[in-house]
Amino acid sequence: MDRNDIESIKPFMVMEVLERAMELEKKGRSIVHMEIGEPDFPTPSKIVEAGARSLLGGETHYTDSRGLPELRLAIAEYYEKRYGTAVSPDRVIVTMGVSPALLLVLSSLMEKKGDEVIMGNPCYPCYPNFARYMGARPKFISTREEDGFQLRPADVEKAICPATRAIMINSPANPTGTLMPRKDIEAIVSMGVPVISDEIYHGLVYGEKEHSALEFSDRCYVLNGFSKLFAMTGWRLGYIILPEGALRRIHILQLNFFICPGSFVQRAAITALREYHPEIGEMLALYDERRRFLLGRLRSLGLCCAAEPRGAFYIFFNARHISGDSHSLAFDILEKAGVALTPGIDFGERGEGYLRISYANSLEHLKEGMDRLENYLDARRGC
Repeated sequence: MDRNDIESIKPFMVMEVLERAMELEKKGRSIVHMEIGEPDFPTPSKIVEAGARSLLGGETHYTDSRGLPELRLAIAEYYEKRYGTAVSPDRVIVTMGVSPALLLVLSSLMEKKGDEVIMGNPCYPCYPNFARYMGARPKFISTREEDGFQLRPADVEKAICPATRAIMINSPANPTGTLMPRKDIEAIVSMGVPVISDEIYHGLVYGEKEHSALEFSDRCYVLNGFSKLFAMTGWRLGYIILPEGALRRIHILQLNFFICPGSFVQRAAITALREYHPEIGEMLALYDERRRFLLGRLRSLGLCCAAEPRGAFYIFFNARHISGDSHSLAFDILEKAGVALTPGIDFGERGEGYLRISYANSLEHLKEGMDRLENYLDARRGC
């Protein structure tokens, strides 16, 4: 890649919001954080205990660069139990988070400068940034609010061309919290182009069932990890489930870029997948309570989303009637109301005019944040 490719990679605006919020807190301001997509719950106790046992037992050395065999088997078994898919452990590579997993997959699929990766707009900012880093071109499809900003198969099919190397899907999605319908995943997977399915928010679903791309084809590249469902963001562990024949190329990249994930973290992950954790059910119930509370308050303020989020812990709401500049609006709300939200433009041009709320915060804090937002909107209207 050349210098222009590097300079095309923009910083996360959500981190700029967070950094400004932290500056205000240092000055004594009270800030309600509704910007960061990180579980506000501790890692379940059995997982922590397993990691501690591993450390105390001296597991502080390199492992198989593909991941511990026991963990790769546990991942295969987890997918078979949850989705009914037959996955060989030989198709699994364990990574230091899902972002490195995406970097490895894109590195293996991109062949030359100008290759294209199809993705929706808006989308998680890493997707286009990583593609650009590879010298590839993100090929954006403008998605629709009434579809929850999920890709329509007909639009994807029209976008495929000789330069297409992959199609990126994400369900439940960031920033919208919406799910892609089963039939749409199946249709996209059947198009003959490698599909990269980001499934990191699987398990965080309310009232519906998420579907893995592996239910429809074993030719997909599935990305998943432990950060969200198991509240293990700081543990930095993810994995890729690969098509047959793709392992060696990505294994070589893993060896060169990362060597292997942390040994004790992998031991904790085996416990995450194989043990029952009552904390996860409690966490899901609280997330859903927060989700329903926020949807009600947003409607009362005239801040609606056409497609109700059914997963993850985000709500992406339309604020165009307030301002068409989501960046300025988010910072104005932060400065005047002490509420940190993510500007929709962070997720692409189609996100402009929207704001993202993360409800990975206590119900008490969310209520305070919505009261402040209501006061801000009243003041803006001159009430």
